[in-house]
Amino acid sequence: MQIHNLSETPTILNTFISEIRDKTIQKDSMRFRRNIERIGEILCYELSKSLQFETHNIETPLGVSNTVLHKNNIVLCSILRAGVPLHNGLLNYFDAAENAFISAYRQHKHDPESFEIVVEYLACPSLEGKTLILADPMLATGQSMLATFEALKPFGTPKEVHLVSVIGAQKGVDFVASEFDTNTHLWIAAVDETLNDKGYIIPGLGDAGDLAFGNKLQQ
Repeated sequence: MQIHNLSETPTILNTFISEIRDKTIQKDSMRFRRNIERIGEILCYELSKSLQFETHNIETPLGVSNTVLHKNNIVLCSILRAGVPLHNGLLNYFDAAENAFISAYRQHKHDPESFEIVVEYLACPSLEGKTLILADPMLATGQSMLATFEALKPFGTPKEVHLVSVIGAQKGVDFVASEFDTNTHLWIAAVDETLNDKGYIIPGLGDAGDLAFGNKLQQ
């Protein structure tokens, strides 16, 4: 796997990362969503550099401009519900992309410190020969990303796969690197050192879905 950790180079991205981590700023859910969206836009811009391009002649009112445009058939797939603001950021730049959505959540049965990933709702176009961008804002253990990818396999074999996350734990990064093909790209805004006993990223930012959309009832 090719890992692109954008935090290795200081940029304006650091501002948005610091704000989604800040427990005081987090109280503004609209600002939290917008920052996740902006991070998605930056990740999308960097990802676009790896795509395939071809020259197009664009007619202007005064002549013809030779412009190089990407030629990838892109499918954006996000994990509900936390992935929605990140998906919006990606879609702001890849506005012609097809879209897929999948629900994947942790199900705790008996031990609150152990869980399995349950995939339920799934809506997806054909992935055959296309560029799949799989987005999940928090890459903790990496199990949700893998479970989602496995659930998408009946929809075809993508030409290439890109994983996009906002914050990950090193354990989760190592896990997806070991499970995905070596040609897969991971685009991530920050990587933290560890997970706690419940599988949450430390220092992380908390529950991205709750911060974006409000607390959920536990079942």
